[in-house]
Amino acid sequence: MSEGISRRSALGLGAAAALGAGTARAAGVDDPVAVVSTWDFGKAANAAALARFKARGSALDAVEAGARVPEADPANHSVGYGGYPDRDGHVTLDAIIMDDRGGVGAVAGLEDVVHAVSVARLVMEKTPHTLLVGEGATRFALDQGMKRTKLLTLEAETAWREWLKTARYRPVANIENQLPGPPGSSFNHDTIGILARGLDGSMAAACTTSGMAFKMRGRVGDSPQAGSGLFIEKNVGAAASTGVGEEVTRIAGTARVVASMRAGLSPQAACEEAVKHIAALRGDAIKGLQVGFLALGHDGRVGAYALLPGFTYAVTRHSGAAETLPAASLFGEPR
Repeated sequence: MSEGISRRSALGLGAAAALGAGTARAAGVDDPVAVVSTWDFGKAANAAALARFKARGSALDAVEAGARVPEADPANHSVGYGGYPDRDGHVTLDAIIMDDRGGVGAVAGLEDVVHAVSVARLVMEKTPHTLLVGEGATRFALDQGMKRTKLLTLEAETAWREWLKTARYRPVANIENQLPGPPGSSFNHDTIGILARGLDGSMAAACTTSGMAFKMRGRVGDSPQAGSGLFIEKNVGAAASTGVGEEVTRIAGTARVVASMRAGLSPQAACEEAVKHIAALRGDAIKGLQVGFLALGHDGRVGAYALLPGFTYAVTRHSGAAETLPAASLFGEPR
């Protein structure tokens, strides 16, 4: 357990993991949850987000700062610089950022710019639109002073050329956390979804990804779509999704989670309802596929749930106490 976690926090986090509920309960008002994010690599993103809070930044500043961490990490092949390309060899990025006042900005198919989440924020703050795509998104980013950067690294290009020998895509659940090797895989993809709550109760959220490795040119998953990859509502909470985006978009997954919280379900129960709905709707079509949801209520409660075991999430409190937890799942081993 990380140093600096209070006895109360330790009891709350430890009990959640022991019960397999996948829920980090809110601590007392003296140490509320500041940031939650998907997967083990979310812990470093949370630290950057918390640093922005401590520098008197807003919740929006915090999630942008957090999302920029994996975007700039060439060892992370599922987000930003160093991400695996599409089947034609182009690295394309998708991102969204939202606040609890109705602000939304997103980009899809962005090329040649590392920090897609920052471009998404510029869309929100500098345009009358909520989503820019492809060449238009890239041109807008460059016009706003963003630096042009080659996103395809030698390591990612080598993996792509190896994939071209068979040109076959097969998702492998939870490859992000399998060792040895960094997050990401030539056969999988993932995102980081990051949700933040300030000490004043204000909330913001962001999601960023390079999408499916070796995807079809032009493919856009759930991540940049408000209500699918990410959603937030004032006085209710926020939710992010992870896994195979096509399955999330079929049910507008994060909008569903937030709507369930609005109707009175806890963040944990709301995540469970969405996952179970996908399973009931899709049946054998989701065999071996991973989908997970992470939610943060306006009161600081956290919930997480997935189709399969292996989905993890990072929780960081305003004191700096941090923990990575396993989410409970509907099924056991991959079906």
